[in-house]
Amino acid sequence: MTTRACPPVTIGAMESSTTSGGTSRREATRQKLYEAAVTLIAEQGFSATTVDEIAERAGVAKGTVYYNFASKSVLFEELLRHGVGLLTASLREAAEATAREGGSKVDALDAMIRAGLVFIDRYPAFTQLYVAELWRTNRAWQSTLLVVRQEAVAVVEGVLREGVAAGEFSEEIDVPLTAAALVGMVLVAALDWKSFQPERSLDDVHAALSRLLQGRVSGRR
Repeated sequence: MTTRACPPVTIGAMESSTTSGGTSRREATRQKLYEAAVTLIAEQGFSATTVDEIAERAGVAKGTVYYNFASKSVLFEELLRHGVGLLTASLREAAEATAREGGSKVDALDAMIRAGLVFIDRYPAFTQLYVAELWRTNRAWQSTLLVVRQEAVAVVEGVLREGVAAGEFSEEIDVPLTAAALVGMVLVAALDWKSFQPERSLDDVHAALSRLLQGRVSGRR
């Protein structure tokens, strides 16, 4: 897939909910390494990216990389966990917020679509990298990628299953495949938006996907 170069990502900008009183010094360093790694790998590929380049981009010594991560592969594996974890948390928060407000399951799915777009708008380089890695089968972190991918999809599956149980969705839908399709729709549509239709606003893209959701999942006109 041909894409325009993504702007520098700030995959570490979102503070962890597990910290108090600010991010620890080590966590701040790891965040800088995540940011450096994701931008470099998105620009030139994993194999071509060296630990020296990651250290230089992050503004730290090479030894600092190895102090925090055993190898470049471990750094990348942790980067995938971190990034997809942020996406999963965003999806879950959107679904829970809709439930608190008394919204329908379609409303929850719609809120998750928007949350996914907001995430991708904020972290385009990570999203590009994540989608590219989904197609690879010979990486040491493939099993990790499958696990974290399933965590994100499972949030959508949960809403679909609740919708089926409540009679809002048809019992005939294939929940796992539908959930994967919805997540994939957001990822691919957003990458197309960022790469080929950057003049569109987030609201515009969300409205288009929302209309698709209303027609294909709920059956409402």
